[in-house]
Amino acid sequence: MNQHRNTLSIDLAALKRNFLSLENLSQPSQVMPVLKANAYGLGAKRIATELKNSGATIIAVADLNEALELRDLDLDILILGDIIPEEIPLAIRNNFILPIGSIESAKLISTHAKNRSVFCHLVLDTGMGRLGIPIDKALEEFAQIAAFENLHFDGVYSHFAVAYGDRGFSLQQVDKFKDFLTQCNYNFNRIHLANSDGIHNIPEACQAPFNLVRTGLNLYGCFDLEGQQRICLDPVLSLESRLIRVRELEAGTSIGYGRECILTKKTLVGTVAIGYADGFPFNSQAYIIHKGQQCPLLGRISMDYITVDLSLSPEAKSGDSVLCLGKELPIAQWAKWKATITYEIICSLGQRIKRIYKQ
Repeated sequence: MNQHRNTLSIDLAALKRNFLSLENLSQPSQVMPVLKANAYGLGAKRIATELKNSGATIIAVADLNEALELRDLDLDILILGDIIPEEIPLAIRNNFILPIGSIESAKLISTHAKNRSVFCHLVLDTGMGRLGIPIDKALEEFAQIAAFENLHFDGVYSHFAVAYGDRGFSLQQVDKFKDFLTQCNYNFNRIHLANSDGIHNIPEACQAPFNLVRTGLNLYGCFDLEGQQRICLDPVLSLESRLIRVRELEAGTSIGYGRECILTKKTLVGTVAIGYADGFPFNSQAYIIHKGQQCPLLGRISMDYITVDLSLSPEAKSGDSVLCLGKELPIAQWAKWKATITYEIICSLGQRIKRIYKQ
């Protein structure tokens, strides 16, 4: 018996199809799933297991704690971005692939490595301005970094700043990266620049010398609101809630905090057990779907509840399920209502929502 008011269904078969579609699109490059922030809150261990069974051989996470959660899956794990000094000993003991974006980091990792060989990826800043060695200093600094003992540079990567919009700038990043590779004359095993946006908008970053691409958002059938979509992907997520109460309220009744909604006629009103604590968008244009009918929001949302107009669904009753996200109401729509990006929508789905995995 389902005792949860809100359930997020995660279609693992659709996840696998999306991974394989992205692998096919990105050829000859392979896909490295990025499972940051507990796979955007969807459960990194379960998602990683399914992706491994689908053929993934390497995954990426944001920090050491995320890597530790997945260390028993027999996958190569790259910690993206940078690493804090006190994390280095434990990261080395667990054989994680470490990012190196400065001489300082290289020295610390080499010192802690002692007699162990540590696999690393060199991080280049080709235009993001966030982390990594600035590309105009990369040849000089990498010459020093490569001299440190015990560091094995399995890979090198950078990050697009605006792959969804400024193709000219992105191609400059590609060219700067390729120039570095030509001049440094080092045999990196894994070379990657493309993120989800890069896969769809800068296909040059999927071709040689690049042989790896990173994706998180696309795995779940979602795209950035801007840019191209070179293939169709299957929706993976479906969020359902429940009608807590259904009542017919008279004209003149006020709905919600601030009395921003005053009913102009007798209306069938439903109270749904979802609110902003669960990530529901605070927008007057929002709606849910009850048995195929769009039921618009009435008044302000609160932490735990929304109220909706059930006039188009007169048979609705307390306990009914309603669709909040899914094929008929995509994540991109929520992103537009919240004036944000699709990534934030997935990450902001509250933890009291029950995650259910379906094969």
